[in-house]
Amino acid sequence: MTKVFFHYFITVCCLSLIGRENLSGQSADLILTNGKIFTSDTSKLFVQAIAIKGNKILATGSDATIEKLASSKTKQIDLKGKTVVPGFNDQHDHAAFQQSPAPLRYETTDDRDLNWDGLPKAAVLDSIARLLQKAKPGEWIAGMIGNRIFHDTSLRHSLDSMAPNNPVALQVWWGHGIVVNQKCLEAAGLGDDLKDPVGGWYVRNGEGKIVSAHENAQIAFWHAIAKAYPGAVKKMMEDFGKEQLKGGITSTLFFGSSFSYTTITAILKEASIPQRLRIVAWLNATHEGRQLSEWPLTEVHPTSMSTISGVKYMINHFGPLNFTVDTLKRILKEALITKRQLMMHISGDSAFGVLLKLIKESGTAEQWRPLRVRVEHNMIGYPDSEQRKLLRDYGILIMHTPKYNMGSPIRSLLRDDILVGVAPDGTINPFWDIMVITTQQTKPEENITREQAVITYTKTNAFAEFREKEKGTLTKGMLADLVVLSQDIFSIPADRLPATESVLTMIDGKIVYERTW
Repeated sequence: MTKVFFHYFITVCCLSLIGRENLSGQSADLILTNGKIFTSDTSKLFVQAIAIKGNKILATGSDATIEKLASSKTKQIDLKGKTVVPGFNDQHDHAAFQQSPAPLRYETTDDRDLNWDGLPKAAVLDSIARLLQKAKPGEWIAGMIGNRIFHDTSLRHSLDSMAPNNPVALQVWWGHGIVVNQKCLEAAGLGDDLKDPVGGWYVRNGEGKIVSAHENAQIAFWHAIAKAYPGAVKKMMEDFGKEQLKGGITSTLFFGSSFSYTTITAILKEASIPQRLRIVAWLNATHEGRQLSEWPLTEVHPTSMSTISGVKYMINHFGPLNFTVDTLKRILKEALITKRQLMMHISGDSAFGVLLKLIKESGTAEQWRPLRVRVEHNMIGYPDSEQRKLLRDYGILIMHTPKYNMGSPIRSLLRDDILVGVAPDGTINPFWDIMVITTQQTKPEENITREQAVITYTKTNAFAEFREKEKGTLTKGMLADLVVLSQDIFSIPADRLPATESVLTMIDGKIVYERTW
């Protein structure tokens, strides 16, 4: 009896200790109560309170339920009725593009005002002349231009004459062409005798000299300027990240157009950027082919908060295909073999139709669906019923850019069970994007609800980068990335949405931005 009692006593003690460990393990490090918390989880969109342990969400529910998870060490925040949403996820941006890392550049608001004409030639040359007065030999000079001078083949002579010792790069603000001078070609390791690269081309003047580079032909110049000024690129990414935090953006995707793999990995290891970053390969090319070996095929993590994965191709921009059909077939075959996510810039109905046809011919829906192919910007008009069926069956995501696509049928795409995410492309105010896609579509019946808008910007965007099991919803076990908002975006008048700001932004369970509220 004594031995039996002893074993019973030990068993009870052990169970008691296990119970205490489980109980203490459930106490929260931080709880937020008395709020209007939007979870982006359609099974329960709103809750009152949320508990966080470490970098993950421990539980959500009513104030009474969550307060039971508090201990003497738990920090508590009274939300005072404030609205909370998951951290917004910027799924389309370009580091060091909206503003060149060149030390000498002239400023223009044309890109922000979407002014397609841009500055006149005299104004651009005058701005360059002023910068040259303080330029050191070899320093880059940059600026944005529009269509008014983009196709002026006399620019090469003007830029060579006035800047024989300085690389000059004049980028059209929408990103699909760059005007260069002789020194710029030399800085990129190029010459006028170049053949057009795969996926791009050069425009030359009457003397056969390169005036401008288009699509993939631009990449060498982007890489050269980033390599020359990595510190400037790092600072721009850091400053951009700080601005994004004010809008509650906790994750950002940068397409690797602006830098090579070696340049960006070195920058990421030195940069202080709190957001979760994803860098997507943008392959350089020569006339002989795409430089496939310059970026890794498999996912890599330069830092604990950054990922490099996927590949983007500029298929076309409201014109003919940039690649031959045979090259496109090879690109699709590579995606199926490597399982690397394929992201395609497609502008125009005909190119969209060609790509869908090639995708269907290259593999089955079962083969393609796990790869989550993306169409960037959603500049594809109105897909017909057959195209919509293929988008749905093949799991192709439409990444919608609000500022370019007020004519898009986004509500009917969602109704047809097509995945639609948000691809801001330079917009650091998610609430402006939300205003546009909920009230300003050309056809009012294509506006979506604010709840749908937030879900596309959080839950769907997490799915678009294979992270839906980690972030995008405020539910148990997910990363504690969230935003406390200055206004209730679900009830205020639409025209007040852009004035919304974050009063507290949290990433990984840590407060990374806060202001008085």
